[in-house]
Amino acid sequence: MTTHLSNISVKDLYAQDFNLWLQITAKLLLEKRWSELDIENLVEEIETLGRSDKRQLQRRLTILIGHLLYLTFWYPEDERKQCARGWKLTIIEQRNRIQDLLSDSPSLKPYLESIFTNCYEEAREDILYKSNYYWDLLPLIPEQSPFLLNEVLESAFSEY
Repeated sequence: MTTHLSNISVKDLYAQDFNLWLQITAKLLLEKRWSELDIENLVEEIETLGRSDKRQLQRRLTILIGHLLYLTFWYPEDERKQCARGWKLTIIEQRNRIQDLLSDSPSLKPYLESIFTNCYEEAREDILYKSNYYWDLLPLIPEQSPFLLNEVLESAFSEY
């Protein structure tokens, strides 16, 4: 198929004008013009969408756990009190966005469970290295998560 704008094939259009490629691909799908579809790039884009949601879930869960750790373990205490409001707002935001993703794609819930330990480890390491008190925090922040996944996602969890 060529566009009405030029004589570029749909496959070539993918590299030259992605947005137009999307529009034309959607039209071809709606019109059931299967033979004209750029299947290779269409499959790649669909797979990318799934990976993007997974990456977003992992990033948001890591941030959420990190901010729960900040509220629970940050040292010194006066800094924790000073930063608590911002950390709590980030916790609320991350929980809401995770819930949005899970509402759109409930099948991602098992994925969230499978990455929980890695997200905790990454959040713990991040906090330790961002702190000027690494050696003070190291024994305070457990190597294994003190939180369960359902607690981390629960808006009523603790005072957070």
